[in-house]
Amino acid sequence: MMETQILYISLAVFLAIFTPTSLALKEEDCEVCIKTVRRFAETLTDELKKDHKLIEAEFKKFCKEQKNKEQRFCFYLGGLEDSATGILNELSRPLSWSMPADKVCEKLKKKDAQICSLRYEKQIDVNSVDLKKLKVRDLKKILNDWDENCEGCIEKTDFIKRIEELKPKYVHSEL
Repeated sequence: MMETQILYISLAVFLAIFTPTSLALKEEDCEVCIKTVRRFAETLTDELKKDHKLIEAEFKKFCKEQKNKEQRFCFYLGGLEDSATGILNELSRPLSWSMPADKVCEKLKKKDAQICSLRYEKQIDVNSVDLKKLKVRDLKKILNDWDENCEGCIEKTDFIKRIEELKPKYVHSEL
């Protein structure tokens, strides 16, 4: 009986020591965070990297120029004036220690899980896709990406027709 308990305790200790508590974050699991942190870190000079307060100030400047998902990321961290909360020190301190972007994002994810829920939208290759098989939402996205609209479009075929009309203007096929 006592030997069995010792065996179980030994097994529990072994597992606690040798089982990783968290697997490394992959880029596709937290793509917006990792790419944005990497891009931001590349803008920092050696002098700026030494002081986490300077890093925070630079990040706020960096965020003013961001759009879409990157802007939302900045909002979550507190890099924008209208951010409700701020965890900028969770970014600035690790960067001042030269921590890699994926590890910084792991730390940020522990503080706010929605940081890693940000995903980039997949681009639609208009040359290779069959427009008839796309959903109307995707057809609208193509037009929106081109900053075009479809006046009076009601049916799916109307959107396809408009995209086909605009295709020569926006899609350049390789020869």
